[in-house]
Formats: sequence, C-alpha cells, structure tokens
Amino acid sequence: MGDRQSWTAAPAAAERARSVLAAAWSCAVTAEGGREEFVGAHTVTADGRVLLHVPEDSALLAAAICAPRGEPSAVLEFADVAPVPVRNRIRARLWMAGSFVLEDGHLEFRPSRVVLREASGAVVVDLGEFADAGPDPLATAESHLITHLADAHPDAVERLTRLVEPDSLHGAVRVQPLAVDRHGLTLRIERARGNGDVRLPFHMPADDVTQLTERMHVLLTQASSASCPRALQRQRTDGDG
Repeated sequence: MGDRQSWTAAPAAAERARSVLAAAWSCAVTAEGGREEFVGAHTVTADGRVLLHVPEDSALLAAAICAPRGEPSAVLEFADVAPVPVRNRIRARLWMAGSFVLEDGHLEFRPSRVVLREASGAVVVDLGEFADAGPDPLATAESHLITHLADAHPDAVERLTRLVEPDSLHGAVRVQPLAVDRHGLTLRIERARGNGDVRLPFHMPADDVTQLTERMHVLLTQASSASCPRALQRQRTDGDG
C-alpha cells in the first residue's frame, strides 16, 4: 500500500548527499588495489572533498604512490543507516567516483561523479551544487535525537500518528521515528507485509536543536487536537482482545 502523505519541505539532493557524508563514520573504497573498509578515517572539507587517513600498509596508499600520475581512480561508498532498529535500516547510499591525490601524508579524494540513492530512486548530484551545498544543520546530531525520541518518548511518537492520513496507517503494527532534518520529521510505518514512510513537515525550518525542540512542540500540539486515526484504533482493539 502506498503512503500518500505529502513529502513537502524536503532537503535538496545535494544537501541530502552532504548530510550523508557529514554523518557517516565509515566508508568503503574500491580502487585498483581492491576494496577496503575504513572506519573513522575520513574528514570532509567545506566544499565536500574527502580527506582519507589510511595506514601505511594500505593497498590504497600503495596504489596512490605507484599510479602513473599519482591519481588512482576509485569509488567511495557511504551508507546512511537509521539510528533505531527498523526494517530496511539503510536509508540511503552515497557513491562518489573520482581520483585520489597524495597530499601531506593523507589521500585527498576529488570527485568526478556523485550519486545518491534513496528509497525513491537514484539521482546524479550536480558537482557544483554538491560543492556549494552544506549538510543539514542537524545531520551530526540526528542519531542522538532520533534515538532519544524513540526510547524516551514513545508516547509522543504515538501522538504524532494522529497527523498521518488514516490510509497510511492501515495495517500498521509499529511506527518508529526514522529521520529528522531541518525541514521535518519522517516516521517509518511497519506493516505485517512491507513498510512505508511518512513525512511530517515543520512550519518553519529548524537551524539548531533549540529550534527543533520548538518545531516538535508545534507538531505535538497539532497532534493533540487531532482525532486518533481509525486504523490505529482498530489495531488497538484487536490487540487488546
């Protein structure tokens, strides 16, 4: 069943890609020397270039040193994983194709192609837009924010379902917060067969955690004045029987 809730006020592809890059703790690199996984080894510059600090025995470093022009081609892959246990936890994947340059003891990756794949499909991100965009201001705090909402405030999550169209809740067995950005909150609706996502947009963007708190209070106030969805009511009645 499709989820018809409006997906308004969502981040652009370039900003979403930069957010995945900013929050990622690990990356996989496929190059001439094979495939290697690096954890906590990369940093990101303001314009989206990836600086990779690898051990001296890394095949990737050897490839960079031995490459004819010192610029081995490679593909970097980053996974965006939901911070709470839900079905299909990979929310997005980011691939960056390009080449490495050895600079001051580290490898600098210069992308020539950026591809972002989400549930809605894959999109090639314009390199100029990617360089100019910044990550969502909540990107690095999102994991803690979503985990706290799911673990400490399940009652609030339940209340927010009152803002979801009843058709989207039909057959729901669990609702979890999936993602949050400056534009809105996304809920994952799990059913006996399959799942879907619904976005609850904020009335104004949130540029920091303080503003996010206010935006969430507005959503909860709206939810408190809404009626409980019939689909969810039926689910509770069946469960209590």
